[in-house]
Parts: sequence; C-alpha cells; structure tokens
Amino acid sequence: MPSRTNKKDAAAADASSQGETFEQAFTRLEESVRRLEAGQLTLDDATKIYEEGMRLAKRCSELLARAELRITRLQSEFADQMSLVDEPPEKEDGADGEGDAR
Repeated sequence: MPSRTNKKDAAAADASSQGETFEQAFTRLEESVRRLEAGQLTLDDATKIYEEGMRLAKRCSELLARAELRITRLQSEFADQMSLVDEPPEKEDGADGEGDAR
C-alpha cells in the first residue's frame, strides 16, 4: 500500500503545482534545494524532497518554455508588421525617371 500512497501524493503535488506561477514554483524549488543541501534528513525524506524538486523544476521549465514561445510569437508578429511599414511602394519600370538613357 505505501506505493499507492506515494503515487497519490505525487499526483496531488503535480495537480497543485499546475496552478503555481513560475515565481511560486521557483521559490519552492529553491527551498527544496536548501533543505537537501542542509542535510539532516532521512533517506526517505530526502528522496521525497528530491522528487518534489524534480516536479518543480519540470514545472518551471514548462512555464519558461511557454513564455519563450509567447515572446517569439510576439516578436514575429511585430517583425511582420514592421516589414509592411518599411516596404517602399512598388514602382513600375521607368516610373522613377531614371531610365537607361545616358
């Protein structure tokens, strides 16, 4: 039965972390790292904290990837808009008064 409890705990932690902001998840991740670095934990506690830290690191990575994608899309949309503004009006051949006559 302990494995079912651990799986339930992990699922609950995943569900609760899904609503966290990047800052909240990162703060919790930093706390997990501090606790692991401080030592004084049983192997079981250290393993649980490590597992939570890995879930939090994954969450932070996902949130950063989403933000990067949003920024990339915004930059692309902006570049597309600017290319329309920067394009000179098309000229017909000879309409600019600079023919080949010399």
